[in-house]
Amino acid sequence: MAFVLIGVLFLVLRLGGWVDFHKDDTWAWLIVLSPFALAVVWWAWADASGFTQRKVMDSLDAKKAARREQQMEALGQYKPGQKKKR
Repeated sequence: MAFVLIGVLFLVLRLGGWVDFHKDDTWAWLIVLSPFALAVVWWAWADASGFTQRKVMDSLDAKKAARREQQMEALGQYKPGQKKKR
């Protein structure tokens, strides 16, 4: 996501005329558009390696554990791992 934000910033600066990266127009556009290419490479790697799916599964596991803990407390049960009070 950071690559996309940087790319949008470069694009706005370039099209707005506030920054002229180089006198050579080809190199200037390569600099402006390179963060978008890096974002595509990052997303391809993240999807191929399973990084994205692991993050989603970790998030779902955390939600599941929190929901189970909340339900156990609502039933009057103790939190898992706690000893009973005497």
